[in-house]
Amino acid sequence: MIQLAQNQLWKKSDQYFRIVIWERLAIRYKLTDSPEAEEGSLHDVTKKEFCRLIKGAELIES
Repeated sequence: MIQLAQNQLWKKSDQYFRIVIWERLAIRYKLTDSPEAEEGSLHDVTKKEFCRLIKGAELIES
């Protein structure tokens, strides 16, 4: 089971997903092309949608 937390960074192929806001039912994440990127697009999804997005992704320890 995945434990999601605010500020986690996930890598899937050449995309990085950083959890910006973690709430009980929703997640706002930033999608970037590199782990250090400041610029990126923000997306609001449900936790279920986010888990589907990162399926097969690797958690980057910071």
